[in-house]
Amino acid sequence: MSQYYNPKRGAAWNYGGKNWKLSRSKIDLFCECPRCFYLDNKLGVKRPPGFPFNLNSAVDALLKKEFDVHRKAKTRHPLMEEYKINAIPFAHKDIDTWRENFEGVRVHHKPTGMIISGAIDDVWVGDNDELYVVDYKATSKDGEVTLDAEWQDGYKRQMEVYQWLLRQNGFKVSDTGYFVYANAVKDLDEFNDQLIFKTKIIQYDGNDSWIEKTLGDIHTCLNDERVPGSGDECDYCPYRETAGKTLQEKVLKKSIKPVSQKKVDKDNPSETGSLF
Repeated sequence: MSQYYNPKRGAAWNYGGKNWKLSRSKIDLFCECPRCFYLDNKLGVKRPPGFPFNLNSAVDALLKKEFDVHRKAKTRHPLMEEYKINAIPFAHKDIDTWRENFEGVRVHHKPTGMIISGAIDDVWVGDNDELYVVDYKATSKDGEVTLDAEWQDGYKRQMEVYQWLLRQNGFKVSDTGYFVYANAVKDLDEFNDQLIFKTKIIQYDGNDSWIEKTLGDIHTCLNDERVPGSGDECDYCPYRETAGKTLQEKVLKKSIKPVSQKKVDKDNPSETGSLF
């Protein structure tokens, strides 16, 4: 097992434990695959994580610093001027907490008793005190970046959860949100130790009407002893099922022996454990 992945989570971090809360990313996991969500949050078995995108994180951090300059000065960023967005970065006392992973904007959802949270990238405010949720994205692709790909539906749900969280905290929030999308240019003649980005703002009009029902479905799922079905597009579930069945068949046919994952005792090398 790599140093980056511990598949079994402690009970305190599972549903019902003192440290558990429903994050924005867990809501998206439920939408993607209820079975993987159940394994993660009810049974404490996490999916293997993707490798961190450090370049994307760097762009995210630099954009935050850049917009913070205008937050302090109460001025519009040049991109906001270019796209004629009549707003400035929102200077709120909790902005740093809202941005912090494992903290974020929080809501106690009374119908289910769950704590819902999400770490935002930014919030802008208009002249009428209406808030606009903002999310930073970075990529490198030919042509213009858009929100048209099916896999970007998760980005849209992300925006809508943030809008819902701020509304539940009593803020006046616009349905309109903005993606600040930085696209690294690949058609230059040389690298020269730098990446050149073309950054654009993409407007997205969100609709959070799906969230309340989804939270109810999540609560029902977590309180059910039955394991839910997998998502139609989930690759993890078919892999687990196929690998498990194949190993079981091999063991039953005695073509392989179940081997313990722990290190073999040198004084008792014949000791074996279970593959499962």
